Amino acid sequence: MGQAMRLYMRSDAGSIPMRARRRLPSFLDPGQKFPDLAEMPPELAMMVLSNLNPTELCLAMCVNDFWREMAKDELLWQGLCRATWGWVAAYERKDEPGFSFMELFMQLDEGTLTFNGDADLGIEYLTKRGIIEDTPVSIARFIHTTNRLDRWQVRNYLAKKHDILEELVSLETYANKFLPNALRGFFSNIQSPGHNTQQLQTLLDMFAQRFINCNPNCGLTKDGICILCYSLILLSVDLTSPHVKNKMSKREFIRNVRHATQEANDELSGHLYDNIYLLGHIAPERW
Repeated sequence: MGQAMRLYMRSDAGSIPMRARRRLPSFLDPGQKFPDLAEMPPELAMMVLSNLNPTELCLAMCVNDFWREMAKDELLWQGLCRATWGWVAAYERKDEPGFSFMELFMQLDEGTLTFNGDADLGIEYLTKRGIIEDTPVSIARFIHTTNRLDRWQVRNYLAKKHDILEELVSLETYANKFLPNALRGFFSNIQSPGHNTQQLQTLLDMFAQRFINCNPNCGLTKDGICILCYSLILLSVDLTSPHVKNKMSKREFIRNVRHATQEANDELSGHLYDNIYLLGHIAPERW
């Protein structure tokens, strides 16, 4: 069996000798059509199904009774749930009688689609069904652990829910991260407010406080971090905008930062400039 498998891996379908091909199980014979899962060992059948997305898994249920029972396996749907939504309160009820990860996935998918149309209606849908709790912590953890939510809906929702925004920021971790990398990660998870100056100030205040909490020995104050964040945003726009003809030089950036705050030395300012110059905008496609 081992020799036949190695021969199969090294050759195409037409080059496998007939004698070796007869030794192969029917589901490995390249001359056969796509094998029936019923012919495979259960472990191999589950491995095949674990590579399907939710739509394909639902289509697999339509093949026959055996495929339907295999595709309804709770481990498959639990993996899909947790890979798509990292945390919801409903996961804690998985040992209750009648609980189904497949049903939970369908509800989460429906709730996500509703959220992407109207954030308030989406959260209402999820809380009424007990999928998440109607608390700032639970809602923040739900938003923080999935990338399926529309960023504009999230931004507009958080603009009205300051308590949830605070919890969401507290879930971020910036320990031992370089300031521009931390700020870039912050804006990748929390949609930047565009030209809304007041909301931007609120976000930067929260970010600065969280950055200090994660890096108490960074040597910067909250106000100093906010000044550096504004400097990084302005530099990002200057270096990446096609409308700016004369780009800010490294020397000019260092001089500007020196005039704005005494907390950052010239070496730090130079590293900040290099980061934006090499890695790009601090909040790409959002400004």
